[in-house]
Amino acid sequence: MAKRIDVADLDIYYGSFKAVENVTLAVEPRSVTAFIGPSGCGKSSVLRTLNRLHEVIPGAYITGKVLLDGEDIYSADVDPVNVRRTIGMVFQRPNPFPTMTIRENVTAGLTLDGARRSKAELEQVVEKSLRGANLWDEVKDRLDRPGAGLSGGQQQRLCIARAIAVEPQVLLMDEPCSALDPISTLAIEDLIEQLKLNFTIVIVTHNMQQAARVSETTAFFNLPAIGQPGRLVEIAPTEQIFSNPGEQATEDYISGRFG
Repeated sequence: MAKRIDVADLDIYYGSFKAVENVTLAVEPRSVTAFIGPSGCGKSSVLRTLNRLHEVIPGAYITGKVLLDGEDIYSADVDPVNVRRTIGMVFQRPNPFPTMTIRENVTAGLTLDGARRSKAELEQVVEKSLRGANLWDEVKDRLDRPGAGLSGGQQQRLCIARAIAVEPQVLLMDEPCSALDPISTLAIEDLIEQLKLNFTIVIVTHNMQQAARVSETTAFFNLPAIGQPGRLVEIAPTEQIFSNPGEQATEDYISGRFG
């Protein structure tokens, strides 16, 4: 079941440095929300707070709230590992585990939960996840070969298969196409269109045409000056952001006048 995310009064700190301040936004279930804005404005930092992944950096913490269907994922009794199972992440560069086969890459996350599964159950997960990532037909005859031997676009889809194998409700994507060629990028964009039927998706992208193509909602982030915290300037339906934004800074960025 895809879930809704609500962020309220979010400030992000790395030690004494405040990287992002005062972000409030909602992410609707079964939809794609795109984060756009210039480099360094906090898009990826905000994305990583949505599944507590920023906490792997020593000294990182937040104030404010991040709610998943009304539940605070930063509550003291919430396990970050469970949060990351519910809210999966796909990174900028494809990162299949180099020593693992395609099959082992898909099931890697399942081995962490301690549940015993039969070989038949695991095979079902492998096929379902690879089909879900639109990769099954390309790799079904070489599941025991290294995942790192695939092309870049296939590796990224393998990473998406690995992320959805643990059945998350939300998928976070941090510039998932920036290292890919145009044909592979189109394949990932087509896949996102299919995945949103079952998942809530948030994507960070520097490609404004991509944001316009794949998302229903777009959030524009900016920073007033170097060294100051990034801010959410506006969030609105994607068509409105690109045709009639409410803020001058948004219009300036989209029209190429800065950034």
